Amino acid sequence: MTKEDADRQGRCVVLEEITDENWRDVADVTPADDQRRFVAALGARYLLLSLRDGTWNSLAVRAGGEVVGHVMWAYDEEDGTHWIGGMVVDAAEQGKGVGRATMRVLVRRLAALPSCREIRLSYHPENTPAARLYASLGFTPTGEFEDEEVVAALSSGSAAA
Repeated sequence: MTKEDADRQGRCVVLEEITDENWRDVADVTPADDQRRFVAALGARYLLLSLRDGTWNSLAVRAGGEVVGHVMWAYDEEDGTHWIGGMVVDAAEQGKGVGRATMRVLVRRLAALPSCREIRLSYHPENTPAARLYASLGFTPTGEFEDEEVVAALSSGSAAA
């Protein structure tokens, strides 16, 4: 475990595939009430999107052995970019550095893929905590918008650093 893999409580944050053992815990992940205008009200929505759409790959976020969140990623074959979406940290786990550690682990994982040249994500312009987090990790707004959300990008070279 590296320091980047840990939350502020020192718990190792790991990403794992969705399995028969963890899917219910991921489905029950619930953000804080004030975040529901920016993310789904339950992790279940993102799980269904991954299962039904075929584009997104859901991952369970585990800290200290417990499922505490959800994040998903996709690969856009048209422009060769990898996308991060649907990150939700359970309300009881927010403010502990789980989101930051999740992003660091996922960015490193995607940057290690041979096809990865750029990682993108989007966030609502009024979601200032997300904007601050992503900027602190090196993501920069591209000037583009996706469904009224700001698109930010990180080159894979920056991601590996």
